[in-house]
Amino acid sequence: MTKPKKVTEPVKVRLKKNDLVEVTTGKEQGKTGKVLKVFREKNQVLIEKVNIIKRHTRPSPTSGQGGIVEKEAPVFVCKVKLICPKCATGTRIRMTATGEGKKARVCLKCKELIDG
Repeated sequence: MTKPKKVTEPVKVRLKKNDLVEVTTGKEQGKTGKVLKVFREKNQVLIEKVNIIKRHTRPSPTSGQGGIVEKEAPVFVCKVKLICPKCATGTRIRMTATGEGKKARVCLKCKELIDG
């Protein structure tokens, strides 16, 4: 009898495209990069030049020549921290309401607004 696939429960991902993040655990620990894409349903982010994998591809009319292609693989959100532009360190963030009633992210170290 086969086990059913484990379904990941989506969490609130407070990262956006073009955010600068730092990897906190794993073989890529300490590396920083820009978020290219956010996979909210899988709780993962794609980071520029981090977690590079090799993919063997066949030649096709669209891709042209086949071979070994290096590309980024997604990283779980729990393994990355947002880099605050003000204090330039990896930090946790909170959501708060601004004066106009909009939501904004706040750095927990320096208490500065990250966007907004």
